[in-house]
Amino acid sequence: MGVSDGRLASDARLAGAGSQVEGPARALLMAALVAAGGALPLVLSDYWLDVAIFWGIYALLGLSLNLIVGEVGLFNMGHTAFFAIGAYGTVLLNQAWGLSLWLLMPLSGLLAAAAGYGLSRPIIHLRGDYLLVATIGLNEILRVTLVNNPWGLTGGPNGLILLDQFTVLGHRLDDPAAFYYLVWGVVGLVVWALLRLQHSRIGRAWNCVREDEVAAEAMGIDVRQAKLLAFVLGAGLAGAAGTLYAAKMVVVSPESFTFMEAVILFAIVVLGGLGSIPGVLVGSAAMMVLPEVLRDFAQYRMLFFGAAMALMMVFRPQGLWPSRRWSRQLTGEREP
Repeated sequence: MGVSDGRLASDARLAGAGSQVEGPARALLMAALVAAGGALPLVLSDYWLDVAIFWGIYALLGLSLNLIVGEVGLFNMGHTAFFAIGAYGTVLLNQAWGLSLWLLMPLSGLLAAAAGYGLSRPIIHLRGDYLLVATIGLNEILRVTLVNNPWGLTGGPNGLILLDQFTVLGHRLDDPAAFYYLVWGVVGLVVWALLRLQHSRIGRAWNCVREDEVAAEAMGIDVRQAKLLAFVLGAGLAGAAGTLYAAKMVVVSPESFTFMEAVILFAIVVLGGLGSIPGVLVGSAAMMVLPEVLRDFAQYRMLFFGAAMALMMVFRPQGLWPSRRWSRQLTGEREP
């Protein structure tokens, strides 16, 4: 065996030993995080529980947008439209047929996914800034439509009221602690599913499309269908998050789905790290929790926040918790 072969074998043994150590350590870390999250309602006030609930809802929205922006590399600033479709769909279907919110959450996801397919199919061939502008236009079209109250469905600027709530064995989950467990339980299921999806054939195909569309197509990947699938899945997940938002807020109105909300979602993905699921969780915490911590400095907190975003883009463009592949792409490091 040559010197180079000996080094390769040694590196392989070290990598194997490292993965064996990393597995139990990661499991212990996850168990500790779950235990700490489960104990939060015992120590937090109702106000901070509400902050944690909105953190969870925006974490779901960030994860849904990460499928499009982080995994496939498509610029989408109209994601709030699918969020609105899910929220309004929940209220309208509940008012019309009295359906349970447990059933309405997947139904709203399917409704938003169908809208995502119909809206993205004509523009999916666009790239970069052109797709970005087109998605901004779609978002504004939907917002103006909600304000104009077509056929008396959306309630105009005043919005709609949801009179129902999630129930378990006849108990309404309307107190902050119960709703906190509901939201973060959904987040945990979604994170588990997305981690599985990242390591599947679909996830690897998305990464190939993100890095080089021409090479991906040459390898036999249907680039158009891969992009459409990411849009549909991301829109469906945002629609399901809309059900949780409607249940928490009770009132849904067009002012909750403005272009600024789309900017916040885009910032969550970029700030946390493109293509990184832990990064989205950290980014949503920075966008939802940090402003509440700085509420005593209300006059200056947006100044601090803007300065922090600018410094992030200069000194850590890969995000707070970047994915390994994106970090290598930015730094030029070779993949092992």
